[in-house]
This record gives sequence, structure tokens and C-alpha cells, in this order.
Amino acid sequence: MLQVYLVRHGETQWNVERRIQGQSDSGLTGKGIQQAQQVAQRVRNLGITHIISSDLGRTQQTARIIAQAIGCDYVVDDRLRELDMGVLEKRDIDSLTEEEESWRRRLVDGTPDGRIPQGESMTELSQRMHAALSACLELPPQSRPLLVSHGMALGCLVSTILGLPPYAERRLRLRNCSLSRVDYQQSAWLAPGWVVETAGDVSHLDAPAMDELQR
Repeated sequence: MLQVYLVRHGETQWNVERRIQGQSDSGLTGKGIQQAQQVAQRVRNLGITHIISSDLGRTQQTARIIAQAIGCDYVVDDRLRELDMGVLEKRDIDSLTEEEESWRRRLVDGTPDGRIPQGESMTELSQRMHAALSACLELPPQSRPLLVSHGMALGCLVSTILGLPPYAERRLRLRNCSLSRVDYQQSAWLAPGWVVETAGDVSHLDAPAMDELQR
């Protein structure tokens, strides 16, 4: 059985400011650095052999802190990037027009092929996230990888493993530096392949963490 751990990046300045990040970037706040340190301590004794991060700055900053605690390097995979949110990236969510807000809502309300202009659909996000996860099956036997990614991206991955369509209404909360685990296995009592062991665990954090643009 292959166990793969999933970590969302720490809190960023744009999380605090309620700005839409997507594939744009802002650095971790002091609290975000502390969150990364806390999840690093949580996973340091789990036997992690590989750390694979989105190539965006906030995930690499989180991955670097985890790697230092574990004592290994990390590599990047751009398939683990956040959803491309097109023309709304860098925007304050409270500044959106009614039409712009409708574009954003279509990403999370069950609209098939919903997308922000010049951005990705959730189906496209799901395809590349599953490709990144499947690549873990090519690692040496007894590997235990940890992937550092983003809220929308990881939520889409976990939800689709559970059998929901990529564009399903969003009902899974993955807060900053939450820890999840998915396993690839064969069981008489579970579907073959990927199953969800845990999702969104924040018990290692000493203060509440945010969910994307939540205050």
C-alpha cells in the first residue's frame, strides 16, 4: 500500500487581504510560517521519503520548511499548481462585480465546465492533479511521499477520489497547512486504487487556520 500525504500551504498575505491568488503569488505571513513549522513537526516522524511541491512560491516556502525539519530535499511539479483563476487573479474578492462574482461561484456551485475567463475548469484541474498523484506510483517501493499544494487543487483531488465529479458543489474544507492522506491499495471492503484515509486535519495547529478567503 502506498501512502501519500497532502499538505496545503501556510497562510499568505493575500489570504489575509481576501485577494484571489490562483497561480499568482504572495508570500507566507508570520502565522503562515508558524503553521508550516507546526505541520513539519507533525510529519517529521511519519517516514516521509519524498517531498513534491507545486512550483508556486507559497508552496515552495512551505515545502522548504517541511524539508528542513525532515532532513531531505524537495522537488517541484507544476501540475500541483492552484487552479488558474484567469482575469480575477490578484483581485480583492469584495471588489468583484455581480458578473465577476458569478464567474467565481461557478467554480464551486456544481456548474459543469464552469470557469473564470482565461482560467481553468475544475475538470482540467482534476486531470493534472490526478496525473501528479499517479506519478507517485512510479517512486521506488516503500516510498512515502508528501505533496504540498493548494486549497482548490487538493480539494478537487480528494473529492474526485471520493467519486464526485470535479465540478461538484464544494463541500470539503482544507485549511492552511491542513494534513490529509490518500492511499493506493487493494481491499476486499473498499474500491480498488486510491482511497481517502484522512482529510483536512488541523489538530497540529495551535490557532484556527483560514479557508481560502475566509476571515
